[in-house]
Amino acid sequence: MFIQTEVTPNPATLKFLPGRAVMEEGTFEARDAAEAERSPLAKALMGLPGVGGVFFANDFISVTKTEGEWQHLRPAVLGVVTEFYLSGAPLLETVGADAVTTGEFFEAKDAETVEAIKELIETRVRPAVAGDGGDIIFKGFREGIVYLKMKGACSGCPSSTATLRHGIENLLKHFLPDVQAVEAFEG
Repeated sequence: MFIQTEVTPNPATLKFLPGRAVMEEGTFEARDAAEAERSPLAKALMGLPGVGGVFFANDFISVTKTEGEWQHLRPAVLGVVTEFYLSGAPLLETVGADAVTTGEFFEAKDAETVEAIKELIETRVRPAVAGDGGDIIFKGFREGIVYLKMKGACSGCPSSTATLRHGIENLLKHFLPDVQAVEAFEG
């Protein structure tokens, strides 16, 4: 099995491409051992010294380190991922919450604007963010402010604020005059 690696704009995160589907649909993120419990692969990766988070998407795995150098951690991650795929174990033990976007908030009168926001995020933003090893999820829209949650490599990335403020905000404002600002959703 050959697993490619790619750097991301977040120096603490590497993207691993196993050359096969990782998740059939949705995404999964674990930022601690408790969140990793649903996935044998996430549990094994979080058990490596220096790993602080994992993120699974359609065709890649992002791993975020808390300490150490990638030259030492990368081979250990490759070993865990290879062993997991050879085992044939399921990626997630239970179908669940993180694969589906939940907890959205917006007023009924804004439903049309929200649909347009989601469409722009899905077609223009998510593919670019996935290329950098992360994901972005619509969480809400209130009083002209769009709330988005950054996941994977994008969560905690030094350039994520600039991505939100300048890239995504400008795109949404261009197409939707009701949008005044974009902010990161924490929670």
